[in-house]
Amino acid sequence: MKTIFDRIIQMSLEEDAPFGDITTNSIVPADRRVSGRFIAKDDGVLCGIDIAQRTFELVGGDFEMVKYFKDGDSIKKGDVIAEISGNARTILTGERTALNLMQRASGIATATAKAVKAVAGTKAHIADTRKTMPGLRLLDKYAVRVGGGVNHRFNLSDGVLIKDNHIAAAGSIKNAVEAARRHCPHTLKIEVEVENFVQLYEALEAKADIIMLDNMSNEDMAKAVQIIGGRAIVEASGNMGEKDLSEVAKTGVDLISIGSLTHSVKSLDISLKFSII
Repeated sequence: MKTIFDRIIQMSLEEDAPFGDITTNSIVPADRRVSGRFIAKDDGVLCGIDIAQRTFELVGGDFEMVKYFKDGDSIKKGDVIAEISGNARTILTGERTALNLMQRASGIATATAKAVKAVAGTKAHIADTRKTMPGLRLLDKYAVRVGGGVNHRFNLSDGVLIKDNHIAAAGSIKNAVEAARRHCPHTLKIEVEVENFVQLYEALEAKADIIMLDNMSNEDMAKAVQIIGGRAIVEASGNMGEKDLSEVAKTGVDLISIGSLTHSVKSLDISLKFSII
């Protein structure tokens, strides 16, 4: 059955085997069958197991896969995540693509879950950014949701985010927000990035829907939240992956956006070991 990840999977397969898997096709008989196990080599949150299965479906050939965990489940080192059996050429050709996508997604989900746990008991939500791997944004943002986070805008077309360079090009926050309101549908929210209190008051005066506090200290963020007083959604941003998220959340912000969830993720180690049937 076709999935929303098919384009990513197909792109990855074409990149890895543009003219077929020459090693496998040269040395493995077409009718050879194998069975194998996907084994967790790290503790973490699983993400992408169905994507892995779909990878083998798109490679083509006879196989069966039994899954013991689902996306969002916690896994421990040594856990058998799934078993696969069937045509050796199918499994060998799809192995690396399936693992690459599942390992990356699981790494993002694991990092997100850790951040979500750090802000538990506060009103803050953990959000991603557009700092995703080119071509893999759909996968990356799905993994953030599996880890318990929320998605920021998916692309430049589905939300207005006025940042420092936009402000410089437009002349002021006021000019930028007014222009956005003239040209954009009323259904789109307008977010403004501010770096100081002068800009904060200007964004409030312009009636921004969301105000991003960029690289502010916790003390200044707490003060900004009080000044905003519920008139806009408040987002904390700027190297948040390096900060104590529990302390950031205590400032009263609504969102904490973390680019490192996707731009410098450590993939979760998962292996596939099999034997001849």
